[in-house]
Amino acid sequence: MPVRRKVSRTVLTRTLVSLGVVAGLGAAFVAGTSYAGPDGGSGRSHPVHRGTGSDASPAAYAGSGLSRPGSCDELLKGYVDRGLDLVGPYGWNGYGHPYPIEDAGRTPLSGAAAGAVRSPVAPAPVRSTSSATGTNVQETGVDEPDVVKTDGRTLYRVQDGDLVVYDVSGTEVTRLASLDLPGADDTELLLSGDTVVTLSHRVSGAGAGRATTELASVDVSDPAHPEVTHTVEYDSDLVTARLNDGVVRVVLQTGLPELDFVMPRRQLTDYEAEQANREAVSNSTIEDWLPHASVDGGVPEPLLGCDQVAVPDDDAALGTMAVVGFDPSAPDAPSATGLAADTDLVYASSDRLYLATSPAYGGVIAGCFDCLEPPMPTMPDGASHLYAFDLDGIDATFAASGEVDGVIRDRWSMDALDTADGPVLRVVVGPSQDTGSFSSVVTFAQKGNDLVESGRLDDLGAGEEVESVRWFDTLAIVVTFRQVDPLYAVDLTDPAQPRLIGSLKIPGYSAYLHPLGRHRLLGLGQVQDPRGRWAAQAGLFDVTDLTRPRQLSVVRYDPGSQALATSDPRQLTWLPDGRTVLSVVADYGRRGEVGYVSELKLDQGRLSNRMVEVEHGDEVDAVRLVPLADGRVVLVTGDDASFFAL
Repeated sequence: MPVRRKVSRTVLTRTLVSLGVVAGLGAAFVAGTSYAGPDGGSGRSHPVHRGTGSDASPAAYAGSGLSRPGSCDELLKGYVDRGLDLVGPYGWNGYGHPYPIEDAGRTPLSGAAAGAVRSPVAPAPVRSTSSATGTNVQETGVDEPDVVKTDGRTLYRVQDGDLVVYDVSGTEVTRLASLDLPGADDTELLLSGDTVVTLSHRVSGAGAGRATTELASVDVSDPAHPEVTHTVEYDSDLVTARLNDGVVRVVLQTGLPELDFVMPRRQLTDYEAEQANREAVSNSTIEDWLPHASVDGGVPEPLLGCDQVAVPDDDAALGTMAVVGFDPSAPDAPSATGLAADTDLVYASSDRLYLATSPAYGGVIAGCFDCLEPPMPTMPDGASHLYAFDLDGIDATFAASGEVDGVIRDRWSMDALDTADGPVLRVVVGPSQDTGSFSSVVTFAQKGNDLVESGRLDDLGAGEEVESVRWFDTLAIVVTFRQVDPLYAVDLTDPAQPRLIGSLKIPGYSAYLHPLGRHRLLGLGQVQDPRGRWAAQAGLFDVTDLTRPRQLSVVRYDPGSQALATSDPRQLTWLPDGRTVLSVVADYGRRGEVGYVSELKLDQGRLSNRMVEVEHGDEVDAVRLVPLADGRVVLVTGDDASFFAL
């Protein structure tokens, strides 16, 4: 099997895993403001100050499949009633796991969306997918956290729990300062003007308490003397964060609470243990279920008021979600919004946020080791739910909801487009028990509070899985895979009538697609050699005529290698002026993990490649290539930063 294939093809489940089966989720953010206590007051010594807020009236949820509780008692009853269905003699889930089961990892990234086309058969020059801070992002103008950020003159990076500052305006990269950061696990950065926002999160294990997210605002108006101005700690896991128009928005996930559960033992039968655990759920308080925030080291306080938590009317994975918006320099004055559900699938455009829930694979693999074809996972059961929210300043306001049969692989399978008739949501869904054994492109229009299906194209990649998706204004490129790599070009000029206009089948698969100007598309993925060994490959596609897409050139790397942008697109940089792609490739050979920069140059429809060894071991994942406006590129490795010689 290909390197890291097991990780990159895992469909993740969250806290309701029970013998590998997860119920379909259904939830949405409800518009709200920051918490001021159930009775309107707080009395805290370090409050989370009230934001500007937005309409949270019951009318906002009419026909939406959501309801707003009238009191904390009503919200708690909803949590308890649903929680009693999930508890057993060993605690939550009832199969030997006394605490919520955490994911082995996140759903990997497999594509990006930020291009534009003028017609379905002639892709136009695409918008840059590198943010102003140097990160390859999903949406133009919507920045994403990374371990490195730059404003063009100064570069900020995370190294061993420190914020390290470099001057990149001269002929050499010069280290200016280092600042010890609060929180040391999985720290990433956002940069807005003179403020760096750091985000650290620690995933909980059995008995280790809730996951936590620690956020810090750092004043970098004097880059040589950075200073932490505010800290906020949440007892929730960080799903994602975005920076757009000077607003930071974080999405937090609080799983099932850790209660005083017991386990069967010699003097305690399974029945007695289950009854005791059910009593623990019944005796839980609203404080056990809602997320908390501690500002500047103060006493933790509820992040959400009870009237700010939307409750789905249908079955939903149980937990609490929160979306928190704030000015980068004032995380202590947020606008918070919540829902009584659990998911980690979020897509954000410049003016909208979409929450999606998707049924998970059952986890039982059908097939055998001697089969000629790869085994397929058992089909998931249930629909994917979709929820749209308008973004206005620090507030997120519920706009519409809908559902679609099938599985949404990840956030890269969703895209939003503003049209003359209103916003259009486009989604690629894979097969489930409620669909055929194929993938589909489905479009949705907003009608009142409903996301209504307006068009669809079925029968893409029968018996195959979606590997990557790339969206343009009137075009989608979809790649599926089982034994060969079908690349499909889908015309979305009329959202009500998506149509297949061309396809191409090649060996291997492309797990990440990146547009290279008007007529070219790069696909990064893996392929098997004649001996059955998997290796990374880069393919150059001609998409001048989308009725007949062609593969022009292929670069195949050594067996046991992987192009890391297939799981983290931030490890790819496109330099349009030099017609050059810089991509990090890991080789897992006899020397252990070795990281290279693959410098791919386009010339007359061909790819040439130069490999530069830059890193080893675990620090290969930290390698970044940060483009500057003057055409230079900063190479950031585990311990250093320097200019990369092109």
